[in-house]
Amino acid sequence: MHKFRYVTDYMAKKPITFRPEQSIHDVIRVLLRKQISGAPVVDEHNNLVGMISEKDCLRVMVDSAYHNLPAGAVKDYMSYQVRTVSHRSTIVEIASKFLESNFKRFPVVDDEGRLVGQISRADVLRAVKDMQGTTWQEVVERVANDHTVIKENQKDVLKVKA
Repeated sequence: MHKFRYVTDYMAKKPITFRPEQSIHDVIRVLLRKQISGAPVVDEHNNLVGMISEKDCLRVMVDSAYHNLPAGAVKDYMSYQVRTVSHRSTIVEIASKFLESNFKRFPVVDDEGRLVGQISRADVLRAVKDMQGTTWQEVVERVANDHTVIKENQKDVLKVKA
């Protein structure tokens, strides 16, 4: 059985966050400056209350152009129904969740629902890169018990006569 690493090993531990009462224009400026596509929205106790994304922010233009409405606060545009992942999840469980959804990121919450980080698809890709070495190491350990020698810096496996 594989021992996979946890989401906490790869997540952003201090993600950019916004408050519900914050101006949507502030959010747009930060998203553009930091080159991110969205972020969690938290209350004063760091409880996750929603997510705000580029797509949510596009509603500012539509509301203004079609409905002559002024831009409001984050709470007027954010998504309230948020899919989260537990801080106890393995990175493989997170990869599966990404494959089952169109989301680019998931907020990571503790058992009380407080935001502890954020995991993105790119973060999971870093784990894939790391797993290559781990998987190869597991092969080395497994075949070592079978009197198999793996030459360092080569992928050749040579059977040693015992």
